[in-house]
Amino acid sequence: MNPVFAFVNWADGAMQVPGLRSSEKKLGQLKGIFRDQEAWRKLDPETIVYRVWWWEPVASGTEGGLFWGTTEIQPGRVGNEYYMTHGHRHLIRNRAEFYGTTVGTGKLVLRDENGNTWAEEMTPGSLHYIAGNVAHRVVNIGSMPLRFVACWPSDAGHDYEIAGGQGFGAQVIEEHGNPVFKALGTTA
Repeated sequence: MNPVFAFVNWADGAMQVPGLRSSEKKLGQLKGIFRDQEAWRKLDPETIVYRVWWWEPVASGTEGGLFWGTTEIQPGRVGNEYYMTHGHRHLIRNRAEFYGTTVGTGKLVLRDENGNTWAEEMTPGSLHYIAGNVAHRVVNIGSMPLRFVACWPSDAGHDYEIAGGQGFGAQVIEEHGNPVFKALGTTA
């Protein structure tokens, strides 16, 4: 394998790498993610909620390989629920992942296979180990964009089915000007 120049700006997670890929999620693509569907329908479906940039230095599906990425979630709410990523678990369930916060504040919402749901605070410098068999999503609870870097196995894959309906069994809402994590009980 030939050496490759790769650069990460640790202040904000921006990357300079060969073949940088990107995607964005708009409100219209997040049907069923937010609990207040009436409030969701009233918002502009073209509003960008989050963007992801990632580098695949090896082919997708390569056992033993790693991918690197940066996600930026915009500030905002649907009703009283904060903007968040779609959320996923890995197709190969035992694959773990790291998240590291560079800018902003948020909550990492996690759900294990037994339906237990909890959240971890994300602030600049916080590092989060997401064990295998744990679904995860990130919520921006601040007034500025939230950025975090991630590293995950190139063969992990993504299963987004848990995100629909009450899949995570929790939500992060604004109450009296403060973000509040609410576990909603276990769901199948």
